Amino acid sequence: MVRRTRANMIEETRARLLATARQAFGTLGYANTSMDDFTAEAGLTRGALYHHFGDKKGLLAAVVEQIDAETDARLQAISDAAPDSWEGFRNRCRAYLEMAQEPEIQRIVLQDARAVLGGSTPASQQHCVNSMQRILDRLMQNGVVVRANSQALARLIGGSLAEAAFWIAENNDSDIRLIQALNALEILLQGMLITHVTDPAQ
Repeated sequence: MVRRTRANMIEETRARLLATARQAFGTLGYANTSMDDFTAEAGLTRGALYHHFGDKKGLLAAVVEQIDAETDARLQAISDAAPDSWEGFRNRCRAYLEMAQEPEIQRIVLQDARAVLGGSTPASQQHCVNSMQRILDRLMQNGVVVRANSQALARLIGGSLAEAAFWIAENNDSDIRLIQALNALEILLQGMLITHVTDPAQ
């Protein structure tokens, strides 16, 4: 029989709260989720919630962090599956916008987190910029895209994708908005390719 240590029990309690809150936030929304209801659902007390997350807002932040980590892993897998680095980058950007239609991401990350937390944390934003910058640096080194300051370009592209995702998620016409955003994204990305650079001397 495996002996459960205190550390194991603490981690299990935290995981149970996260899973229950994620389900509640995803189906009911943050505002309609009662702390008493989901702690009872998890078989825990409010005290456990306060101990691990501080309050309901802290719990939402933890759920968003968990979803963000999963999203990063999914996007990386999409990049890795592409035939080349450019297609990997392009597919990654497109997938990010497509994820804005997933009910859980739409409600928790793009609607409630923005309204309650003011959006992603600075650490999460910096992580996204750093990931995008590494990809752009590699594309520039390989002569695929026009050379520019990769950090500035990463912030511009990342910010554009984030705003487009919010735009898609805020409206009932998300299908139409997604198509419009994907079309606009193609124009933006095609302009970065070396083959689309016009010689000023011509």
